[in-house]
Amino acid sequence: MHSATKYLGGHSDVVMGALAVNDKILADQLYFIQNASGAICGPHDSFLVLRGIKTLHIRMQRHCENGRAVATFLLNHPKVENVFWPGFESHPNHDIAKEQMDDFGGMLSFTTKGNNFEEAIKMVENLKIFTLAESLGGVESLAGHPASMPHASIPKEAREKTGVIDSLIRLSVGIENAEDLIEDLKQALN
Repeated sequence: MHSATKYLGGHSDVVMGALAVNDKILADQLYFIQNASGAICGPHDSFLVLRGIKTLHIRMQRHCENGRAVATFLLNHPKVENVFWPGFESHPNHDIAKEQMDDFGGMLSFTTKGNNFEEAIKMVENLKIFTLAESLGGVESLAGHPASMPHASIPKEAREKTGVIDSLIRLSVGIENAEDLIEDLKQALN
């Protein structure tokens, strides 16, 4: 099961998923549901994903390069407590990522020292290049504050048990100039 909406499409302009199976019985059952309910993508959506797949390789190289640069910057920033990026050996899933991936991607998250809810919101609101949004995998860089966005309805105690603390910020690092992204984070953190 793949989300073609994210990296495959890559331009934040399509909503699509794909299922691939190697079981004829399951494939026939899925085809029946698809045929009965009309759960197929339109021609323009298909075009958008095919367009995205043509540049997937080069975009992923840039996502990975920028992800590494941003993660390294954050790791060395005095206001940052933790950086969660699978390219760091300290990441709990580094070994799995190393086996599964050629590089470590542009998805990362970090927490700030003091774990202050209001300061985290102010930080993401001060970003100029990163857009405050709940998505990932597009050419543009996005930032999210899970405690006030997708996880806002979860009680704080339950949220924190899963690691979603008040200062957690999630980044989907795009393909812009890495130095510009770092400067944006620098000014927002200060």
